[in-house]
Amino acid sequence: MKNKGFIITLTVIITVLCVYYLSFTFVSGVIDKDATEFATDTDGNLDFYKKQAYLDSAWNEPVYNLLGIKYTYKDVKDTELSLGLDLQGGMHVTLEVSPVDIIKGLSGNSENAAFLQALRMAEEKQKESQSSFTDLFYESYKEVNPNGKLSSIFANAANRGRISLESSDEDIMQIISNEVDDAIDRSFEILRTRVDRFGTSQPNIQKLPGTGRIQVELPGVDNRERVRKLLSGVAKLEFWEVYELQELANTLNAINNKVVEENRLRAADLESSEVSESGEDSESTEDVLSSLLGDEQPTDTAAEDLAAQLRGDSTSVDSLESVMASPLFALRQPPYYNLFYNVKDTSKINRLLARPEIRALIPSNMKYYWKNKTIEGEGGQEVLELFFVKVNSGGLPRLTGEVIIDARPDFDEKGSPSVSMQMNATGAKVWKRMTGENLNRRIAIVLDGYVYSAPNVITEIPNGNSQITGSFTIEESHDLANILKAGKLPAPTRIVEEAVIGPTLGKEAQKQGVISIVAGLVIVVLFMVAYYSKGGVVANIALVFNIFFILGILAQLNAALTLPGIAGIVLTIGMSIDANVLIFERIREELRGGSSLLNAISTGYSKAFSSIIDANVTTFLIGAIMYALGQGPIKGFATTLMIGIASSFFSAVFITRVVVTWMTKKGEKSKISFDTFWSKNLLINMKFDFMSKRRLAYLFSSIFIIAGFVLIVMQGGLNLGVDFKGGRSFVVAFDNPVAASDLKTSIQSNFENQGTEVKTYGASNVVKITTSYLVDDESADADSLVESAMIHGVTDFTGFSYVADEDNMNENSFMIEGSSKVGATIADDIKNASMESVIFSLIVIFLYILVRFRKWQFGLGAVIALFHDTLFVLAAFAFARLFGKTFEIDQVFIAAMLTIIGYSINDTVVVFDRVRENIQLKPGTSFYKVFNEALNSTISRTLITSLTTLIVVLVLLIFGGEVLRGFSFALLIGILVGTYSSIFIATPVVLELDKKERLVKSNA
Repeated sequence: MKNKGFIITLTVIITVLCVYYLSFTFVSGVIDKDATEFATDTDGNLDFYKKQAYLDSAWNEPVYNLLGIKYTYKDVKDTELSLGLDLQGGMHVTLEVSPVDIIKGLSGNSENAAFLQALRMAEEKQKESQSSFTDLFYESYKEVNPNGKLSSIFANAANRGRISLESSDEDIMQIISNEVDDAIDRSFEILRTRVDRFGTSQPNIQKLPGTGRIQVELPGVDNRERVRKLLSGVAKLEFWEVYELQELANTLNAINNKVVEENRLRAADLESSEVSESGEDSESTEDVLSSLLGDEQPTDTAAEDLAAQLRGDSTSVDSLESVMASPLFALRQPPYYNLFYNVKDTSKINRLLARPEIRALIPSNMKYYWKNKTIEGEGGQEVLELFFVKVNSGGLPRLTGEVIIDARPDFDEKGSPSVSMQMNATGAKVWKRMTGENLNRRIAIVLDGYVYSAPNVITEIPNGNSQITGSFTIEESHDLANILKAGKLPAPTRIVEEAVIGPTLGKEAQKQGVISIVAGLVIVVLFMVAYYSKGGVVANIALVFNIFFILGILAQLNAALTLPGIAGIVLTIGMSIDANVLIFERIREELRGGSSLLNAISTGYSKAFSSIIDANVTTFLIGAIMYALGQGPIKGFATTLMIGIASSFFSAVFITRVVVTWMTKKGEKSKISFDTFWSKNLLINMKFDFMSKRRLAYLFSSIFIIAGFVLIVMQGGLNLGVDFKGGRSFVVAFDNPVAASDLKTSIQSNFENQGTEVKTYGASNVVKITTSYLVDDESADADSLVESAMIHGVTDFTGFSYVADEDNMNENSFMIEGSSKVGATIADDIKNASMESVIFSLIVIFLYILVRFRKWQFGLGAVIALFHDTLFVLAAFAFARLFGKTFEIDQVFIAAMLTIIGYSINDTVVVFDRVRENIQLKPGTSFYKVFNEALNSTISRTLITSLTTLIVVLVLLIFGGEVLRGFSFALLIGILVGTYSSIFIATPVVLELDKKERLVKSNA
């Protein structure tokens, strides 16, 4: 085998990298287990706050030593293979920045009738259009007022210097578009800071390109109201005068002295408790330490060390006091002294400063804020700066963000990045006094309670035009400009999509995912050995490598493993066998033709390579389309599928070749076989006339599809999920089974008889309630109203009470395990994007087949077969609904359809590849015979691949859980019909389209 050394080297490198990245996942699991054991009492009750405190204490501490390189717990969490929200629970939110409010703000809240009507028209158009809101607004304005000029609305005091009465519509629209884009950027910055401060591990926030939307994922969070308040609140921008350290001396000394005094008293109490004869009334070491350190409990060793210090001398008390109150270290930056604290100690300091006896020592004209970002301090520690600011008699800052007219990134006279800021007349007057009174002092710019910048005042600023300088990067200057503009225009965000997955659902999904992978893997492994003997062992080695590579590469890419991702792995288990089936069937074919073992192996790999390339490329293209156009679960599935295709190609083609080469090192005497006693003569020398049955297949397909679509019409249309029609859904759990149909009848009136569906969800005691009630109202109030109506409806029907968590569940209560919301606008976008992905996939497949096979008939035949498969699955859903099995048409269904397209074309190109080969080898043969021979010679591969894939999909259907039930059913039908269409639709259609050329040309 050529390049064997390179393949071995590359395999070793990939394996080592996967082991390296997956090792962090293992370490993270060990630490989480230790934290759970630490926070679990003798009765088995887990204290979540105690567990979190344990994990927080390790956040910046080395926990993993790999070949001398030390990694903190933060490093471990950043590198581990994380779980998606559907596997661990949490909340997913998509927010949309309201362009309507931004445009209204730019207009000075104009009451112009044409302007307001254009805004309303644009909002209606956006529900049906993919165009930007600003374009729709201008289009609508011209419809309402064809001769009107935008300058008459936007030339106002707020826009002085940018827009005048002479400004053209094009220039004004450019300014409006820029403002909308800037609003999205600053909203993103504000939300990113809020999310980082939320207190959840591994939060994820990202802008969705071209949509004006921001997506937020918060693992482990299920408090919907808290998240809604956090994400939808209006930004609060303030300017405060800063106290320098020398001005704080008396206050800080008073606080330090108070803490020292308290700690000495506690030390004395601790010492007296050690010598007390009666232990009943004295405090234990742990009690004293608990009161000293608050909620964050030390380990036993740390407790003993601290107790020993306290029993020592007064310096030990000072040592404890230094951790509790005074700066860990001060960095002199003339002309000020700054307070810096290790980031781990900020929560202790917050608790200290919140104590009533300490608050009493702080003057009423003083309050404190933390810096928004850490810096690296002495010894490489992450530190945060603490600011004390001056408070007026009313408790308000002297300036707020409303006075800012404009802020933009700039460069100072030295060419360094800076920020230019302009205020209105009112703000300029206050700013003049404020800067004049604070020469050579700092003014803190505070957003949502955190200091973003504290520039030094160099001169008095009389006109409100300021330049903020500092050691900024260009990116930081852009960020600060966005922050300063946060108070300038109202840019509220509204939640357009929301999903909450409770921890119970997440754990159940994990369990179902593991069962699906293990069961699918075991069945396929046993089948391959039973059918291909030692060849099957080789294929199984490649399969194990494949799954290992998928997980390792996901970890390297810092991607999360989701439930659809697990479905992708399960599907890959079935599909990755296909390459080895192609190779082994070719080897068996060569052996039956009389070739020697080594020659059969070489020829088998060589002849199968073209089909494997085509099959993998087409499926990979589908995965790429899913990733580019899909959202949420589709992206997770597409990521895993693409990685799986790439790694399965490498492992099935190259790793197996290395293993087979090693197993045949004895040459023709090598004991390797590719069949067993029962598979040896199975599906060989078939001479079935497939082409003669093509019209019967056309008739069957037509009847089935037409009947299915008649049923769809009779059933009131496709059963669209919340993804596609908008609405809200709730997964509600009871202690005992509940009749879903009766609950629907009862609860519908609570939703004002709007569209409502109630169905059993996985188990008989869990139901999914979906409603379109208030679907067009995307406010937080509407969310609460719908949830309240649902709770009241369930309570009225069952007589049970609602509880918020599983610990309080009993036979007379119910709880919400998960919920989701999709606004009407985003539902339209998702539906349109899904349709585009399907259509685009068909076009890409046609072009690829056209390029590869050089005949348009092959491309069109493949696309017709794929279109047939899509309609067939939709019809099958209607028949399933007729028999009481209802599946939703949602994003996950679209992922299934695209996978079916990829799988079906995979089957089809293998047949086409054999047709192309026969055309080259058998000149003068009729096309009819060539096509029949191609189908007969590939039927064994087709059926074996279909069988292995069907097995794993059936496992997914049985064990994959309710979330993937529709996905699995669609795949099951799709694989069956894809196999059928490759034989009876795609290939015959090519023959029908090529009737003029009945014989293979001798020079073909």
